[in-house]
Amino acid sequence: MARNLSIAAVQAAPRPIGADLAGFAEDAARVAADTGAQLLVYPELHLFGWEGLTDDEGRNALLNESAIAITDPFVAALGSLARSLGRWLIPGSICERGAGGELYNTALVFAPDGSLAASYRKVFPWRPSEPYDPGDRFVVFDIDGVGRLGLSICYDAWFPEVTRQLAWQGAEAVINIVKTTTPDREQEVVLAQANSIVNQTFTVSVNSAGPVGRGRSLIVDPEGAVRAVSPDAGATVLTDTIDLAAVERVRENGTAGYNRMWSQFRPGDAPIELPLYDGRIDPSTWQPRIPSPLTTPTD
Repeated sequence: MARNLSIAAVQAAPRPIGADLAGFAEDAARVAADTGAQLLVYPELHLFGWEGLTDDEGRNALLNESAIAITDPFVAALGSLARSLGRWLIPGSICERGAGGELYNTALVFAPDGSLAASYRKVFPWRPSEPYDPGDRFVVFDIDGVGRLGLSICYDAWFPEVTRQLAWQGAEAVINIVKTTTPDREQEVVLAQANSIVNQTFTVSVNSAGPVGRGRSLIVDPEGAVRAVSPDAGATVLTDTIDLAAVERVRENGTAGYNRMWSQFRPGDAPIELPLYDGRIDPSTWQPRIPSPLTTPTD
């Protein structure tokens, strides 16, 4: 049975820190009306643009000054916007001030009723340039009747354990919001396909548009095929309807009809040590946590 999710991936230039939300609300309403998508996704730090500051020290000071708590009225206003649209909304990420004064780069997910369905703090800040503290957990969320999605932010995609962990938690699609302004977007396009292939998940990678970002947003299927792509950095909206049931089919039948990585191990196989993280693969438990029935995750 199909489990379809229509997505609008908005490749747009960042909006300045402190800008009125009215402009963003108008844009989101236009995208929702034009596409009819169930889920609207904007790039990393879309509402926290610092353009005009070319030095790291000045930029990082501004980001620190702009940080808000997750309970801030700004976050509540984004929830109200999602409710008014009747859509799932990922408005990019915010500069979040933690309870202990930490500075996090935090992705937000709002449900159509306006509630904050999930928040994820970037685990791998782009060091040494970014000022953020790393998050300490990987986050998935459910869209009832459709499936489970995972969250990653920009540089997270360079660490294969991130997408593998999200897939193990049951994510069938990974939303990777990005603000890449550097030439390595070429490599990130390859990584989006590679992460999908080796984990048999969809990947939705949404980058900022020019002149700030390098664009090249794309949507990839569980076998690594590119379903939709922006060929350049121009402002655009990628639309696609993905069937999350395809993940089940690919894992059952194999990528290209052959490779079934998630069923590689048998329960009786000896555990394999992973000294890099002082961990291990235990074949008796190593399998994706596909939620059934689809409900709010407890991980």
